[in-house]
Amino acid sequence: MFADQRRNLIIELLTEKGVVTVNDLTSLLNISAATIRSDLNQMEKQGLLLRTHGGAMLKAEETNKETDQLEKNYEIREKKFRAEKQRIGNKALHYIQEGQCILLDASTTCFEFAKYLSETKMRLTVVTSGIATAAMLKENPYLTVIIIGGIVRNTSNSVEGLLGEELLRKINIDLLFTSAYAFNIRDGLSDFSLYEVELKKVMVSVANKVIVLLDHSKVDKSSIATFARPNEIDIFITDKPVSEEISHFFAANGIELEIAE
Repeated sequence: MFADQRRNLIIELLTEKGVVTVNDLTSLLNISAATIRSDLNQMEKQGLLLRTHGGAMLKAEETNKETDQLEKNYEIREKKFRAEKQRIGNKALHYIQEGQCILLDASTTCFEFAKYLSETKMRLTVVTSGIATAAMLKENPYLTVIIIGGIVRNTSNSVEGLLGEELLRKINIDLLFTSAYAFNIRDGLSDFSLYEVELKKVMVSVANKVIVLLDHSKVDKSSIATFARPNEIDIFITDKPVSEEISHFFAANGIELEIAE
């Protein structure tokens, strides 16, 4: 990874989290601590951040600005393409059977899907990393709701980190419903949050079947970190027909494509 790529990733992480540590960056970027420190020192000279003991933080004026924006992020994303996400969620409901244990990530698309689940009379166990999703579904007496343990930040609707990994590996997950920031046939499903990606990788690994819920705006795009390769996907639900290249790829690799028009 080139220095410019590393430093762009560091800025993205700082924008999302406000503070990063050398240890975090070493682990996430698979780069030596000496290289990370050198990057942070150089970025401080350029006025991009402030060095702290063991890491870095956004400059005060940037922190206030970015925090205001981040607090609106989930609300903004939840409203974007809502009708399309609702159609996708309604289609996804058809794959669930009585007595199953299903896993939902914290995406806005899965939240729209969860609205349908909130009215079901099927007895299901629902495991989720979504705080808003768990709060809504717990009101349905037919559902047993389990929220994955981890870090909760004031700018996110998602539980983060790998504290819930042991729980996930103890439960037999029939279906994982997941979304992403982007999908393409080379990288698979990718996202911009390295912290959420680590948990999503575990989700994919423990599920018997992976069902992707993705609106058309995210298809044939890419993001920073992959959490599911194309060969790990079983069913792909979107709201518009995909390109001929993607359609042929799905057919050749046994991935079921559903269009929620």
